[in-house]
Amino acid sequence: MQSNVTTKIRVERLRLDRLNPRLIGELDTDSDEAIISRLYSGSELDELLQSISANGYMDIEPLIVTGELDREDSELIVLEGNRRLAALRLLREPDLVERISKSQDLRITVPPISASNRATLDEVSVYPVANREDARSFIGFKHINGPAKWDAYAKARFAADWYKSGHDSGTNLAVISRAIGDRHDTVKRMVSAVYVLDQARNKGLFKIEDRYSTKLNFSHLYTALARSQYMEYLGLGAAWASHDPEPNQVSEEKFDELRNVLIWIYGSRPDELRPVIKSQNPDIKNLGEVLVHAQGRHVLETTRDLDAAHASIEPVDKKLTASLIRARDSIRDAAGSLRAYDGHDQSLLDIAEDVKETAETVYARMAKKRRESGS
Repeated sequence: MQSNVTTKIRVERLRLDRLNPRLIGELDTDSDEAIISRLYSGSELDELLQSISANGYMDIEPLIVTGELDREDSELIVLEGNRRLAALRLLREPDLVERISKSQDLRITVPPISASNRATLDEVSVYPVANREDARSFIGFKHINGPAKWDAYAKARFAADWYKSGHDSGTNLAVISRAIGDRHDTVKRMVSAVYVLDQARNKGLFKIEDRYSTKLNFSHLYTALARSQYMEYLGLGAAWASHDPEPNQVSEEKFDELRNVLIWIYGSRPDELRPVIKSQNPDIKNLGEVLVHAQGRHVLETTRDLDAAHASIEPVDKKLTASLIRARDSIRDAAGSLRAYDGHDQSLLDIAEDVKETAETVYARMAKKRRESGS
């Protein structure tokens, strides 16, 4: 195969990459229908379909492929450009949409395309490489810190697969990070989180495709695993985050805890459990603080209410301070809105009287304690 030369290839020779990092979780089948379904669900493929339909295929950037380019009967695996290939195939193959609908229970709407634009779909430019390794630096930089960024999970899966494939040959995370332009140690944390997900899958604890929400907030996990409370809860040890990732880091004795963490973060659609994490800040921090307190864990396991669990571990004096500040701010807001009160609604006046009596009670009891303390 002649490498480093861009050339035109018929689209029917191109094959989707079963190892594409965009494919979240494992596929039940490696059929084209399953792959395109997963790409459509997670990669905004509908927007690409609309663009190609309206403008034709813009053959500006070649697809990166591997295979025997010189053999007309040889299939070429697309290492970079699977979204584009999926869109081309959907526009070229009307029966593919129906097959996806039947086998994947997903209805894809393919926009109409004019004959002139349809003529641009038959051949595309490709850039051949000898193997997957030859394409990794370019693909990694483009999708991790370059102009066409992947989501966090795709970045992590790409880096983890590269790390695994080169582990025996000395391709460590420092090499990978330099090749893809990472400067913030993010790749290490991402790969560590991928290994944790892989272990959970392999042990039958949790599958990421079973998460409750369609969107995968992968950063929740690698952010959590960098916090000392999660390391302690999972038995990972304080030095875990500073070492290069290794598979199967969570001991068997901590499998229940691992499943808890993943379901609290991502929920479980098969079990109809919503995640307790609503946003990364402050929920990841708050969940970590709950994990290292028996009382907080008990409340969380019983109620699945992170706010209630976190409140249960707050010191009483901190709760009092926060409550008083909130009450003061609220009553000031009410004072600023008094012009809206026209004097006719007795119920509002009754509420104000109740606020006054409650505030006087709080003040009287606090003043008494202050006198008794001799301060």
